[in-house]
This record gives sequence, C-alpha cells and structure tokens, in this order.
Amino acid sequence: MVPAPGTLDPLRAPHMAEGSAVKQPPASPKPHESERLLARLGPGLITGAADDDPSGIATYSQVCAQFGFSLLSVALFSFPLLAAIQEVCGRLSRITGMGLAANLAKCYPKRVVGFLVLLLCVANIFNLGADISAMAAGMQMLAGGNSEAYALIFGAVSLLLQVYVPYRKYVHYLKWLTWTLLAYVATAFVVHVPWGLALHATIIPSVSLHADYMMALVAVLGTTISPYLFFWQTAQEVEEVRLNKHESPLKTKPLQAFQQFRRIAFDTRVGMAISNIVAFFIILTTATTLHVSAATKGIKTAADAASALQPIAGHYAFLLFAAGIVGTGMLAVPVLAGSAAYAVSEMFQWRASLESKPSHARKFYYVLALATILGVCLNLLGFNPIRALFLSALVNGLVAVPFMFLLMLISMNRSIVGDFKLPWYLRFTGWVATGFMAAASLGFIVSALRVFLAR
Repeated sequence: MVPAPGTLDPLRAPHMAEGSAVKQPPASPKPHESERLLARLGPGLITGAADDDPSGIATYSQVCAQFGFSLLSVALFSFPLLAAIQEVCGRLSRITGMGLAANLAKCYPKRVVGFLVLLLCVANIFNLGADISAMAAGMQMLAGGNSEAYALIFGAVSLLLQVYVPYRKYVHYLKWLTWTLLAYVATAFVVHVPWGLALHATIIPSVSLHADYMMALVAVLGTTISPYLFFWQTAQEVEEVRLNKHESPLKTKPLQAFQQFRRIAFDTRVGMAISNIVAFFIILTTATTLHVSAATKGIKTAADAASALQPIAGHYAFLLFAAGIVGTGMLAVPVLAGSAAYAVSEMFQWRASLESKPSHARKFYYVLALATILGVCLNLLGFNPIRALFLSALVNGLVAVPFMFLLMLISMNRSIVGDFKLPWYLRFTGWVATGFMAAASLGFIVSALRVFLAR
C-alpha cells in the first residue's frame, strides 16, 4: 500500500537515520494480553452469556428453591455436552459460510425445515415475552414505576440498537454486557454458602426418580441447551467472515482451517464455561437462601427470586440479583430476536445481516422487529409470563432434538463440509448430547403431562 502524501511509510521508518528531519510517530502500544484474549472471543462468548437469560434464571431459581443443592452437578456435567454441540455449530458455519437454516435447507425438504424454524420462532417469541417481563419487573424493583412502561422501553431500545447500530459496533456492546453476569457470581459471596455441602453435591450427583425431581432436572437441561443458541452462533460466524476481508469460508480457503478451528474451540469453550459457571452460582445462591425459606412456593419468576433474597440474604444480594436480571435480559433479547430473523431469512434465502442497513435487508429486519414486538405484546396483553416460560421450554424441548440430530448429520455430510471431518471427540460428545437431550425432552413432556392431568 502506498502511504498518503505527507505521511511516513512505516516500512522505511526503521532504516532512517536518527538525525532525519522527518520525525517518526510514536510507536503504537502493543495490545495488552487481556485485549488480545478478548479479541479472540466473539460468537461463542456472546452465545454462552445469552444462555443465562432471565427465563433461564427463573427456571434455576424455581427448581433450586425446591430441591436445594441436588441440581448443582448439572452445571458441571452439562458443560461438555453444550460446548461440543455449539462447537459443531461454529465449525459448520465457518466451513460453509452459511448459517444453520441455510445448510439444513440444502439437505432436507423445505417443509420440514420450515416447520422446525416455525417452532423455533414460536419458542423464541414466548421466551422474549418471559424475558422482557422479568426485566421490567426487575427494573420496577430497583427504581419503582410501571412495569408495562419498562417492558415497552426495553423492547424499543433493544430493537432500535439492532436496527440502527452496525454489527461490528453492536457486537462490542454485547461483549461488554456479558460482564453483567458477574452480578450472580458476586451474589453468591454476599450470602453465607455452606461450601462443603455445595462441593459434595457438585461432584457427587444426587439422583431421584420422583416425578417432580425428573421434571426439574429436564427443565434445567432444556433451558441450558436451546435451539436459538445454535442459530445465533452459526449466524455470527457468518457475519465475522463477511466483515473480515482476509477471511473466507474454509471450503474456499482451507489453509485457514487450523487457525479458525482453534479460535472457534477456544471461543466456544470459554463462552460455554462462563455460561455454566454463572448457572452454577445462580443455583448455588438460590439453593442456599430460598430452599430454606417459607417463600419458596412463591418463586415463579426471576423477579420473585430477587424479592425473596432481600429478607434472607440482605439488600446487597437483592440489588445484585435484580440488576443481573436487567443486564442479562438486554443481552438475551437481541439474541432471541436475531436468531429467529436469521433462521427465517436463511431458509428463504433473504439477505440476513445485522451489518446491513435496514433498506438493504428489509425482510430480515421485518422478522426481527416482529419477534420483538410480539414479545412485548405478550406482556401488554396480560399474558402470564409463567405460561410463556412453560410453553417456550416445552417447544424448545421438542425442537432441540431434531435440530441437534440434523446438525450432527450435516456436519458429517461430505457434500456440505467437504474434507473437513469432525474430530472423534466432537462426534462422540455431540451424539451423546443429542441422545441425552432426547431423553430429557421425553422426560420433560411426560412429567409435564402428568402434572397437567393431575390438576
């Protein structure tokens, strides 16, 4: 590249004499190690952080208020399953340069893919409604005011940011929002945790065949491994390829494979580790405080959990937990709406990119806006957020298994990935995760039906 007139060519600068009339500009400071590390984190980090959304927190709070430390081990043993399936997602999109829905549409009938994408959108809308409701309730506890007004504000702010802020800037905003997850870690150190009992329950699982316990177990697994995470991570890998001119799909430039697979593995494992660590501390906090409280039966939402913490664990624990609900909601809402928009747009081969201006990707932004608006409307119409949470968990449980099954198949299909074979450990762990999730989904449905029919 030829330097602009009047500027110094950095290639010649080192060879100039000390007495040269042209002054050398100060050397750019080398990026700090933490900056280089953060730069390598992206789709995996944001996806993992979005997994701990307010509706997920509500699920953790409900089951742990009832069962105490019994489910702490889930946060430990679900990590390799979640990390493996998300790493498969990242590899697939980096190899092909396409998102999950686009890859599925190449291999399977459009009606089948369309039906699964429709179920994903329904689940995401219910999840959006539950998350926005929890954020509004959390803000109301912190600052007073009207929860419906907060729901409108949160929905509008999230939508405007996604529509008018380019992806390259927006992704930095999402990265910084991941720090809000530390609120849940900090909360655990405000309360008095019996660490001996907690560590024992973490390492040695406590299993019960009681219907209520099984329903709680599969609910936690269902809120941890959700289809919207698959679509978001694959779509963001595609966005990264578009933004970086020196990068291409690996089928086009296979020499980049080693570096990119290492980055995806690091990014995904760190992101999923953070997700599970935060889930561990949420379970730990609620099990320590709410399990022994008479208020346990009233725990139905993340906001209920925050309210119940105040008389037990003190005002600081309440503030941290409530603030975490708002922060994680602002991270999860765009991921839920965005994953639905990417899935629909990829299926119909519409332009899909948060980097594009609204006028260049109208249909993509229409889907994104519709999902967000419907989520807000669920709150304004008085739709029960607990019912929304139940429905989203039920649909996610139904949809996750076929998506995981098809994901594993196309990731080993040479017509899709070429010569890029999945490593044996990803094949093994991916299929174990799929089988485990199938059993969990079946158990969830059976348990939910039993409870429903018993009423």
